[in-house]
Amino acid sequence: MPDCILESVSVAERTVDFVAVLVMAGSGERLGAGVPKAFVMLGGLPLWRHSANTLASLPGCRQVVLVVPADRVARTVGETQDFPVPVRVVPGGARRQDSVGMGLGAATARATVVAIHDAARPMLSRETALAVIREASRSGAALAAVPVRDTLKRVRADGTVESTLDRASLWQAQTPQAFRVEVARAAHAEAARQGLEATDDAALVEALGLSPVHVVRGDPWNFKVTEKPDLEVAEMLLARAGGTP
Repeated sequence: MPDCILESVSVAERTVDFVAVLVMAGSGERLGAGVPKAFVMLGGLPLWRHSANTLASLPGCRQVVLVVPADRVARTVGETQDFPVPVRVVPGGARRQDSVGMGLGAATARATVVAIHDAARPMLSRETALAVIREASRSGAALAAVPVRDTLKRVRADGTVESTLDRASLWQAQTPQAFRVEVARAAHAEAARQGLEATDDAALVEALGLSPVHVVRGDPWNFKVTEKPDLEVAEMLLARAGGTP
């Protein structure tokens, strides 16, 4: 394994003060549930509560910021009264990138790290989250990822294969992605100034050269719920684990 890939179990135990930004403003049309994906019920709770509960329970968590659809703000505020840490609920933007920027702007707690997580990944483990947060505190930027297992093909527009990629160095990005607070804010501010777009926050930090981004080996069960079969798998995993990711 390359030196830059960190095993989550090898990260030294230490407490890092962090703010969690949970991104949950998407419509989730592919799930076809009739409500925004983060609000679909999973194991008796809204999907977003699973990863929110995990992050809020971690040592060092100083605040959770929930970025939700504008018409869900008031309702979500009412569902956060039992959290063990302060919670802010803010409306999201048109793009995920916009929503993250709004979440960063709403983070008011004193912390050295911000952990950004997709609510659509409800099976987040404490071990993965802590490892990413600690690595970000150490190096400036980190994300959970898993090695690509399948052979990948680059395909032309006409549907024919152009080439086969060497998967040895390919990793599938997950969340959380964590950064020193100043790195995350600088990345989003500069991206807005330049009109730069990216599919995740680590890509902004990479493109702007603000910090090396380190990979922490994630968990295959930390998958994104996108379609109905994903939700069914998550239900089965929760049932097997007794309702706790």
